[in-house]
Amino acid sequence: MQEFLPKIMPTTVLTVFFAVGCVHVANDGGRTLAGAWRGKVQFRSGAFAETKNLEFMYVFNVGGTMTESSNYDGAPPVPPAYGTWRKVGERKYEAKYAYFWTKAPASLEELSKGGGWSPGGHGLLTQQITLADDGGSFVSMIKYEVFDQAGKPTEKESVGDAQATRITF
Repeated sequence: MQEFLPKIMPTTVLTVFFAVGCVHVANDGGRTLAGAWRGKVQFRSGAFAETKNLEFMYVFNVGGTMTESSNYDGAPPVPPAYGTWRKVGERKYEAKYAYFWTKAPASLEELSKGGGWSPGGHGLLTQQITLADDGGSFVSMIKYEVFDQAGKPTEKESVGDAQATRITF
């Protein structure tokens, strides 16, 4: 029996830890930020303050990574934003994510010679998120900063508000 226990102990311990972790995720009742969300953002200051129809799609992954995309990602062309999130209190979360932005071609001639949307820098967004009691929506304060290729700010930071609802079946 003593020879048998050392062989099954690591497997048993790992199985128990895995099962407990899965039960926690499955039974959280939607009261975590993990999941897919659709939201509206309204900036009070900065370059997007006049934009009235800005929408974000978020995916917050278990483990703390996230992806965000907006309905303005195509103008100018930019990829989705990637980042991290963490819980900071009861129903309180922080998210920090970045994307690369591109510069428009200087002229039609530049575009016709094979030039195009060249790298311009990156944007950084941070959010302070409060999840609703039922876990189906959140509100947040969002901050947006823009940097050039050298990492220097290109404009004053923007501040706004966001709200989102969980995407479900």
